[in-house]
Amino acid sequence: MTGKEDLYRAAAIRALCSITDHTMLQAVERYMKQCIVDKNAAVSCAALVSSLRLATTAGDVVKRWANEAQEAMNSDNIMVQYHALGLLYHIRKSDRLAVSKLVNKLTRSSLKSPYAVCMLIRIACKLIEEEDIPSEELSDSPLFTFIETCLRHKSEMVIYEAAHAIVNLKNTNHRMLSPAFSILQLFCSSPKATLRFAAVRTLNKVAMTHPAAVTTCNLDLEGLITDSNRSVATLAITTLLKTGAESSVERLMKQISTFVAEISDEFKIVVVQAICALCTKYPRKHTVLMNFLSGMLREEGGLEYKTSIVDTIITIIEENADAKESGLSHLCEFIEDCEHVSLAVRILHLMGKEGPFAATPSKYIRFIYNRVILESPIVRAAAVTALSQFGASCPALLTNILVLLGRCQMDPDDEVRDRATYYLTILNTERADLYKNYIIERENCSLALLEKALVDHLNGDLEKRFDISVVPKAAAVVRAEISNDVMLVTSAPRPPKITREEESASRLAQLPGIQVLGPVHRSTAPIQLTESETEYTVQCIKHIFGQHVVFQFDCLNTLSDQFLENVRVELTLPEGFTTRAVVPCPKLPYNELQTTYVIVEFPPDAGSSIATFGATLRFVVKDCDPNTGEPDSEEGYDDEYMLEDMEITVADQIQKSKKNNFQVAWDAADSEEWLQAEDTFVLSAVTTLQDAVNTIMKILGLGSANLSEKVPEGTHLHTLLCSGTFRGGAEVLVRAKLALSEGVTLNLTVRSTDQDVAELITAAIG
Repeated sequence: MTGKEDLYRAAAIRALCSITDHTMLQAVERYMKQCIVDKNAAVSCAALVSSLRLATTAGDVVKRWANEAQEAMNSDNIMVQYHALGLLYHIRKSDRLAVSKLVNKLTRSSLKSPYAVCMLIRIACKLIEEEDIPSEELSDSPLFTFIETCLRHKSEMVIYEAAHAIVNLKNTNHRMLSPAFSILQLFCSSPKATLRFAAVRTLNKVAMTHPAAVTTCNLDLEGLITDSNRSVATLAITTLLKTGAESSVERLMKQISTFVAEISDEFKIVVVQAICALCTKYPRKHTVLMNFLSGMLREEGGLEYKTSIVDTIITIIEENADAKESGLSHLCEFIEDCEHVSLAVRILHLMGKEGPFAATPSKYIRFIYNRVILESPIVRAAAVTALSQFGASCPALLTNILVLLGRCQMDPDDEVRDRATYYLTILNTERADLYKNYIIERENCSLALLEKALVDHLNGDLEKRFDISVVPKAAAVVRAEISNDVMLVTSAPRPPKITREEESASRLAQLPGIQVLGPVHRSTAPIQLTESETEYTVQCIKHIFGQHVVFQFDCLNTLSDQFLENVRVELTLPEGFTTRAVVPCPKLPYNELQTTYVIVEFPPDAGSSIATFGATLRFVVKDCDPNTGEPDSEEGYDDEYMLEDMEITVADQIQKSKKNNFQVAWDAADSEEWLQAEDTFVLSAVTTLQDAVNTIMKILGLGSANLSEKVPEGTHLHTLLCSGTFRGGAEVLVRAKLALSEGVTLNLTVRSTDQDVAELITAAIG
């Protein structure tokens, strides 16, 4: 590293930084600074990239190298300039003002490195998205002006990056998008396959967000269908599928079927995603598209490819009632020779959920029982569960199902035998309430939290019985968002993925006495109580229990010269609410997210639970050294910071549920145990039935049933069906009849096991 032979120095820097921890780094800090500004490009690049990797473990030390990185920005070497910008951004990315200054300075200078310009475009886009500039002001923004000027850059890489950035920005209008789409259209006819591929891939991604703009490129895309590069041809056809007319679907499907076997699984997945979008856009074409998908299922392919097809078929079944029968039939044929256990289990679960309510449920029994005879234990167990759902939902098939489950009791696998015995015992009781709670609408616990609760129970007082009701229910599966950071450092170990529900439950479990509140009913999404640029930022998550709400306030101190202590939030409570506990945050250093809690008890009557709370952040301030973060003295002074008001709504207190057969549940609720409230409203704020449905769903927070959340085109009458559970366990069923004339008229009928809850939900609309 310090030798005279440049050939070894770059490798020595990389090797040394890969084995050095933050405690040893100060010994080589002076040499690293020298290497960053070294005249040899290879040495400088090695030092910059190694610094970027060290920033994840020794960020405070690497921050002191900012001046050297700034000097490296003046290098004539394109890679040195690129890596220097990456390091500078990584050092300053937590300070939004510093990043803005860096970008504004560099946009006024002319960077020699096209790689650095591409990164600068990405950073500028990130700043624009964070500022959320409206479209009428965006065109005057210096950042957007810089991106627009890059469309005329001499490097094709930079031109493409600028066009790609503009078409993916929010809050743009036709005038801003037009030059970018013109560039992409021009690239579609480029002799270079890489440019054609990049342009078509970008058009494919934005086809659903800017269909009118992409349609102008349709002639160029038609020409690419016969492109010698199959990847380009696939993307061209799938883009045309997304933007084309309903009449062109059959022609395009016929063209793509001629070479779909020749392309890789990655591009087959792109085709499947386009078909999924097409089914949503043109539901009447489901027969053609479903047949095409079933043909793809029979071909050779990996798990990811087959999973994407099954996901698409399931989505079509759930969104289009007319496609249910054909979709289930195709999936039944697929599991006859499916080699992927996870897919077979998913399909059996779907058949158990949807099959009993098909026109002829009995035809699916053979396919399911075949799995019990022929498959592995995991699939056999799933098949037993599916059979039990048919027995619980179809009284005419119950006798046959009992015979089949009786045979399953002789299975060699423990899990299969246990399931068969369990379901057989329940079905033999012939009690509808047991069918409903343990077979048809059984709720699954979060496995991670169930394991933790069992471990805590074994380590505690074993004389007490284990109560599974305190374990939160499993959250719906949410696809992980892909990070869009400018420069990813992948060497750092990634934390294990946990759901928001699991994270909240594990944090709440640390609060003293939280167990007496019972299980968490639901946790809301975070809401911001301050502006993002203020001195202190606070967000709130509401954890709803049976009779209490726990307000979780996540606080961030953005002032480097202040150290906060005894941080807590003081609430102004409406009448009827009572504060039971305040858990302050002992210390809040600069740029560290810490949490304080307030536990509040609901009023005894449900009607008073809708309220607005005032909030004030209170704390003790101590001046500190910005470099070390240590307080200058032990003395501090009390201070406060006003937060925005927050509300508890009806939707906060309701956990969504989805009834497989809403009509059966509605008819069963016509009894003495259930109470009903009914009212009629005129919704003056909405002009269409779909807007009315969206508004009702947002206000009530219920889960829709029977695809009633989607209003068919051209209709003037619609019925919305939805259900959920109010805190405390009160079940709720809602039927909303909507009629469109001069406005939207709503007849709302609510059935609940609690009269106050039924009246509260009715009043929420009014």
